[in-house]
Amino acid sequence: MIRIIFSILFLTFSLNAASNTGVAFVHGTGNQTDALNDYWKSEFVNSVKIGLPDQSKYAVINCSFEEYMWTSPAAGCLAGQLTSFISSEGITDLVVITHSNGGNVIRWIMSNPTWDSRYPDIINKIRWVNAIAPSSAGTPLAEAVISGNVFENSLGWLLGYANNGVRMQQPSWMASYNSSWLLGTSGRPSLPKSFRSIVGTDVETAIWDSDSYCGGYTENLGLEITQAWLSSCSDGFLDCSSQEAAGTVWFRDKSKTKGREPLSHNQSRRKCFNLDTILRNDI
Repeated sequence: MIRIIFSILFLTFSLNAASNTGVAFVHGTGNQTDALNDYWKSEFVNSVKIGLPDQSKYAVINCSFEEYMWTSPAAGCLAGQLTSFISSEGITDLVVITHSNGGNVIRWIMSNPTWDSRYPDIINKIRWVNAIAPSSAGTPLAEAVISGNVFENSLGWLLGYANNGVRMQQPSWMASYNSSWLLGTSGRPSLPKSFRSIVGTDVETAIWDSDSYCGGYTENLGLEITQAWLSSCSDGFLDCSSQEAAGTVWFRDKSKTKGREPLSHNQSRRKCFNLDTILRNDI
């Protein structure tokens, strides 16, 4: 028995020594040039990367996800930056952390390995994708923005305006993509690597509650308003059913967050309620 235990420990240490772990942060909808500060915030990224054996092995992606997921500015840009990161840092074990529409772009890469010669190596290196609030089945709010009604102004800060990245996230459009081009949803083949969703279930904006201010009270208030047009289980931008449509559910917010707090769509890319610690420990 002792010999077996030592053999297992030796194998574990050998595998850890042989792997070179890195983490990539993939933003959501928008044309990002400084996603570290403008999308994620450095306090969130810096906290998560503590989980790396070498904290320098991380990349914050900056691409234009205002375009359709398969285009050069979107999946092409993501593939290029992931390939450069893998190559320059010798990454053999890649954890991808995405948010919102970023989950669709990485799922495109994982679903279509023959589309681009860079895709297979990226897929091979991925350990798994932690998809925070992924818009896997789209959102009715995208339809509202595209149709140009009242949401266009109130959600401009969140979605951008009527660009192709938003247009793509209309539920009927995502249903079409999920049935033909994307893997991982019901009735479709599984993705080649795990796609694990973290689901935001509610928005809280009690003015007397300090938790409502995490990530920015104004942003959370906007999501509280738009939640009225979504299901009872939503993060203010996405129904839970959309977030849970692809891959597997890792957890719904309240089951793991500090104080069983919900994560609004804004808070799920911020250092709120120990989300950063959960992701750090997962690495």
